[in-house]
Formats: sequence, C-alpha cells, structure tokens
Amino acid sequence: MTAKTLAKGYEPQEVEARWRDKWETERTFSPDLDAPGEPYSIVIPPPNVTGALHIGHALNITLQDVLCRYQRQKGRKVLWVPGTDHAGIATQNVVERRLLGEGKTRDDLGREQFVEKVWEWKQEYESRIHNQIKRIGASVDWTRARFTMDEGLSRAVREVFVSLYEQGLIYRGEYIINWCSRCHTALADDEVEYVPRTSTLYQVKYPLADGSGYLTVATVRPETMLGDTAVAVHPDDERYQQFIGKNVLLPIAEREIPVIADKYVDMEFGTGCLKITPAHDMNDWEIGRKHELPMLKVIDDAGRMNENSPERFVGMTAEECRTAIVEELKAKGLLEAETAYDHNVTACYRCKTTVEPNVSKQWFVAVKPLAAKARAAVELGNTKIFPEAWAKTYFDWLDNIRDWCISRQLWWGHRIPVWYCQGCYKQFASRTDMDKCPECGSGLMQDEDVLDTWFSSALWPFSTLGWPDKTRELGLFYPTSVLVTGFDILFFWVARMMMMGLHFQEQVPFHHVYLHALVRDEEGKKMSKSTGNVIDPLDMVEKYGCDSLRFTLTSFAAMGRDIKLSEARIEGYRHFVNKLWNAARFTLMNLEEWAPQAPQEREAALKAIPSSGSLHNQWILSRLEQVKTEVDAAIQGYAFNDYAQTLYAFVWREFCDWYLEMAKSDLTGDDAARKAETQLVLWTTLSEILVLLHPVTPFVTQEIWQHLPATPGDDIAAMPYPQARPECVRPDIESAMSLLQESIVAVRNIRGELNIAPSKDLSVMVRPASEQHAATLTANAEFMRRLARVTSLEVGAHVAPPKASASQVVQGSELFVPLAGAVDFEAELARLDKEIAKSSKDVEVVSRKLANKDFVAKAPQDVVEKEKEKLAAAKERQDKLGKLQERLRGVMS
Repeated sequence: MTAKTLAKGYEPQEVEARWRDKWETERTFSPDLDAPGEPYSIVIPPPNVTGALHIGHALNITLQDVLCRYQRQKGRKVLWVPGTDHAGIATQNVVERRLLGEGKTRDDLGREQFVEKVWEWKQEYESRIHNQIKRIGASVDWTRARFTMDEGLSRAVREVFVSLYEQGLIYRGEYIINWCSRCHTALADDEVEYVPRTSTLYQVKYPLADGSGYLTVATVRPETMLGDTAVAVHPDDERYQQFIGKNVLLPIAEREIPVIADKYVDMEFGTGCLKITPAHDMNDWEIGRKHELPMLKVIDDAGRMNENSPERFVGMTAEECRTAIVEELKAKGLLEAETAYDHNVTACYRCKTTVEPNVSKQWFVAVKPLAAKARAAVELGNTKIFPEAWAKTYFDWLDNIRDWCISRQLWWGHRIPVWYCQGCYKQFASRTDMDKCPECGSGLMQDEDVLDTWFSSALWPFSTLGWPDKTRELGLFYPTSVLVTGFDILFFWVARMMMMGLHFQEQVPFHHVYLHALVRDEEGKKMSKSTGNVIDPLDMVEKYGCDSLRFTLTSFAAMGRDIKLSEARIEGYRHFVNKLWNAARFTLMNLEEWAPQAPQEREAALKAIPSSGSLHNQWILSRLEQVKTEVDAAIQGYAFNDYAQTLYAFVWREFCDWYLEMAKSDLTGDDAARKAETQLVLWTTLSEILVLLHPVTPFVTQEIWQHLPATPGDDIAAMPYPQARPECVRPDIESAMSLLQESIVAVRNIRGELNIAPSKDLSVMVRPASEQHAATLTANAEFMRRLARVTSLEVGAHVAPPKASASQVVQGSELFVPLAGAVDFEAELARLDKEIAKSSKDVEVVSRKLANKDFVAKAPQDVVEKEKEKLAAAKERQDKLGKLQERLRGVMS
C-alpha cells in the first residue's frame, strides 16, 4: 500500500461527522463479551435532561474517553455505558416554566397530563444530549444507553425500595427537614447550599412570667418566635442559673414557656439565652425532642404564617411577618438592640429560594449501617479516591450523616411504591402496582410523593448492567473500574452509590474514583450566564474542532487544580492539531516511493538502528520509547495534563522542530540506504505518535492513520498500544543530541541578540570540554551548517577566536562566533541605545503607577498583579539590553 496524499488543510467538521457515523454504524465501541482481555468498565455520570451540556460535561466526557480508548489499546474489553438522568426537581421546574409561558400551571393539566408533558420534554432533550455527547467524541456503547426512569431502572428502584423497607431501613416518620417553598418539596441536607448574608441580629426581651424581670434573647428570625416553646440557657452559666425552671411570657404571642438548661447553648454567643423553636430549626428540633417540648409549626409549606400564629399575622410571608413583629416589639419596648450579623443562609440548590426548616411526614433511609460499610471500603483501599485529599472530606461527611430524606413532593420521578388501604388503613410496599387491599379487599391509594433523584442515581453502576437480573454484563463489568466525576457531587452521588453498591452487590461499585476540578474562566472566576463568561463546548467544537477542545481540557486537567479556560487557549491548541496535520502531510509526501517491508522485517531493521543508525534517527527512537513510558504512567495515574503535555512537547518541539528538519537532507539526498532508514524511522515515529495521541484527539489521528501506508488496519481505534523497544533507549545518544541542539540554539541566540539577519552565514569555532564533545560536533557538522546557517565549523582545543567574537558556553564547551563583517557595531549600539531608553521609560511609568497608594489600594488585585508582572518584565529586558551593550563594547575595544 502506498501513501495517500492528505488535503492541504485539516477540515474538522467533515472529518468528525464521517468518523462518528462510521464508528456508530459499525458498533466499534460495543465490546465483544467473548473476546479475550480483562473487563474494564465506566458508567457515565448521567447528564440531567434539562438542557445543553456545559464545559464541565465536556471535561468529564473527555477524561473518560481518554481512559476508555487507552484501555482498548491495552487489550481490555471496554464497556462505557451512556445515559441520562430524569433530574426530578430540575426537570419539573423547567417544564413548569415552559407551561407558565403558555399561561398554564401544572395544576391546570393535572398529574397525568403534566407527566406526559415532561416525557415529551425528556424525549426532545435526551436526543439533544446524546448528540452533544457524540459531538465531543465519546466512544460510548450506544446500544446500552440508559435513562434513570426507563423500564429496567424503574424495576431496580422498586426492588431496592421494597427490600430496604422489608429490612426496616426505610421508614416514614415526622421529622424536621429542609423545605423549599418554591419547589414545594423536601430537600436532603446535601441539596442545600450555604449562601453568605448580612442580616440583623435582634435582641428581644422575654419578660419573666412572675414579673421579676426579663431574659434577653438574640435572634435573626423574630417571626419564628411565635413558634417558641422554651428558652434555653447553659446549665453552667452563673448569670441564669436562678431562672432555670421558671417561665417567661413569650412576647407578641402572650404565651408562657419554660426556661430550660441545655449544654448545647453557647454562653459566648449573643446574650447566652437561646430561643427554642423545635418546628423551625434543625438544632432546636433535637433539643425539643430531648426535653419533650411541643412542636408548634407557625410557617406553612408556602412560606406563609399559618393559623398557629396570632390572627393579625396569618397569611403574611415570613419576611412580612418579621417586619411587623419588629415594629410591635419596638412599640412595646421589648427590642433591646439591633446589630449587623454575618452568617450563612440555606438555599435550595436548584431555585436558590431560602430554605425553611419544616416539620412534616416524610420517607427516610436509615443510612448509618450503610454509611459504615461505605466508609470502611475506602479506609481499607477497596475503593481509592483521587486526589487522596478528598477521602478526608468523604469520611467527615459519612461520620456526621443524618438519615436520608428520600421523599419529594413532586409529580416527576419514581412514584413511591407504597399503597394505603382506605378501609383498614394499613400500608403496603410492593414491587408491582396494587389495586386492592390484600387484608380487607378495600381500595388502595398510592403515596403521592416521588423519590429523590439521587435514589435512582445511587443504583446506576449496577442497575445499568441489568440488575436485579443476574445478567452476563453484571457478572463481567461490576464492579466498574473507575468513576470520573466532579468533586461537587461527592456526597450527592458518590457516597450513595458506595452505600447501595455494597448493600445490594456486596462489592464496591468502582475500584477508583477520580474527582476532577471545576472549569473556570481565564481569571479563575466561576462561569455563569449572568456574568457572561460561559464557554459553550459545542460552539468551540464548531469553531476549532473537537480535538482542539479535548486537547485543551486534558492539558489543563491537573489533579486537584481548577482549570482556567479561555477561547484563546483552545485556539492555541488548534495550532497543535494543524502542526500534527502538516507534519503528517510532509511525512506522507516523503513515503510515496517507500516500499515498506513485512512487519517482522521492519522491527528487525528498527532494532539495528540504535547501534548503527544516524544520530537523529537513533535519538528520535530513544525519545519515542521514553515518551511511551511516560504516557503509560500518566494515564494510569490519572495525570491527564502530564499525558497531553508530554505528547505536545514531543510532537511539536522534538519531532517537528528538530527531527523533521534533520531528516530533510536524508529524504532528498542520494544515499539510498540512509533514505530508507530515515523513511522507516519517520513512518514508525508518526504511526506511534498517532496511536499515543488517539485517546485525546481521536478524529485527526484517525484521518491521518487511514492515509498511512503499511498500517495493520484502517481503524486506529482498534490499534494496540505501541510495543516497547527497550534496545532503542540510548541515554548516550540523547546526551549527544542535547549538545548538538544547544550548540545550534546558541548560534541562533547570538543571531537574535545582535540582530544578525537569518540569511547571513556565520562561521563557528568551538573549544570542546571533552573528546566526546569534539567527536559529536565534528561528526554532525552538517546539522550545524544547515540548521544554524554556519559556513564553517572549527572544533579543537587549539581554537583561538578573534577578539571581535560573541561567545556562549554549552555544557562546558566554549562556542565562539566571529562578528567581523557580520555586525555593524555602530548601528547595533545605536539600536541598543534606543531599546534601552524605551525600556527605561516603561520601568519609570509602571514604577510611578505602583508607587501611587490610591491605585494599589483601589484597583482590583489582579490588575495590580499584572502591573507588577509588567514591571518585572521591563526591568529584566532593561538588564539584558544593558549586558548586551556592555559585551558589544567589550568586543569593539
């Protein structure tokens, strides 16, 4: 097979569409369960069916794809399961907003019709998400795509719920929960965000019922005092010991409540007196239960004051009531003080509404026994978390876990599989729908609530593989190999998958958890539509190609470090893709006459090069081996940035900038043997570069691959990881090449510093540090002449350079460039004078700005830092120019 010509420029859109279609049509990424090789599996963190994928999804998908394509190269049979999440609250909210635009509410439609509308939304947006996942180049197995409410997963959810119910680990009870009055649903503790806010801390007088004085209570929520059922003080607080057991008269409500002692009270906070409102505060709920206090709920599910409040407040919002109560307290002389108070306010993670602690009847999972197993699995190393620092956070959360509230007052989601008898009032949890009471034959009513989205997501690693049936896939691919996800859902999802996987499968759901960081804008700020700094991954794919985006994200995916992303960086890596394309084009043009040998003969010829081949051919083969080892280690250690940057440096700087330039004379020369050797090395290096790069840049590597002659197959996705050739590793050759490269760079630097035109030929003299240096430079004088534009090279201990010479020391060898005839000394000194004057002005201007105290105090920190960097750069340039001017004057004297 002869080489095919590549197009002059790389057109990613056409190439990507063609290979995406081919891979999907041929089911390239559906594993053969009977094939040899160890199983390797990943389940995709299922995106919510609420809209488009964002840049964080693009990072997540890219990193998983790198792992999957790499593991296929290593001979594993890889299953990567795609899917989407029904996302209860989020999806219901977006569909309700769409209805609102039509002037309707979900109540206008009724439950059944509304759910139908959400299914329509799901069909539309799931197909969009699938298309977006394809556009990002994911090598998932589309034949096994799942949805958290599909028939199989719904069956798994019911099996888990009923099993836990039968085991006494799911129960229904009245409890204080987080309540969103906008979404009208309960929220789990980890679905609550903490938002910093400055509020007013009110000090309110609570008169003693016997008229002997008052206690002062500090609160930021005076409206909840209507539900107070006690005032608590610390039992060791000498200020209040005489009041314990007495009653105070609750202001506004005019109701007597006791003064109790509890060690929870912080004597240092506020006045040391704590109002206890068990129905509206998580901590007060616990104190109330301990002291058997009444639970008086005064704020309803809509966030308004209810009938347990004095009549004049009923129907007010909590905020309106707060204002009214503060006014009454002032009028009655019961408001002692008001001060600003910084604290965190809880908010719904979906709609950002302030969360109200609320006592209601909900369904819970008793998680402590499940959490203990999930903790032990990480402690024992059965599951390893990367970066390791996140393990401590994982342990802390599990150590302080409360029972998981799993019921949600929504219509979209898995309906709780519990039925209530209308006759005998018994309740039944069932794996199948029920219509008649098995005890008395009366009609049944199913629980109105749905399950928390994370309940079904917690089963994802095994429910997607066919559980509760014992499928072949489940036996082969569970536990999964690694979970790649964002650190922000370590609690929401990762810990719960650990609990459920261990409980129902008796094995961890994944051996490794890799938690990637956030993608931020170029200044390190969080991306958001409101600030206008969002980078849409599909826009970037359209503009720069999928491979450019993927390579950028991978290059900056350092473990535990946020990614600062800009469009300019993506554009920069598009240049890398183009560089690879052009290098391949050059290679293919020089392989047109090449007659490739059989694979065994090629390998034999390659193994002979380390001892007899040309320096540059020996060097690139040695470096290729080092790169293969480094890439292997980087991917296995989840050092994605090291993987990408190693290949970037090798391809751009070593292969393109050095090797191809050195190979040109062989490829155009008359020495047939040397040409054949270089063609073999060129073909080998490029073909293995393509395989190494394929996991991160699948499309450009595939397109080039199919044009290469003598490849073992047209599909690079099926190619194994390049085999090792330890005999090609030659540290001595790499050392010799380093000397040669540094010598060439030294001549180029002298040209640049002294403004000598590239077309001007120079002569070079070298006083070598050793015989080895002398031999290396003499044997490779051709490269010095061609790559440094040198007409003559003299090497030897006897070298005596003329006085008008520029010099540099290279690894101990002294390199001299005679300047007579090459430099107009007077003109160069005049140029340097101008450059130094300009540089001095820059230093002066920036120094003056930084000396201005107002500027430093008022300007944003990043602006000040940029000015400091500018000053340092200007000073460095000024110093370099001054030293160069001194050297030039020394040469002239």
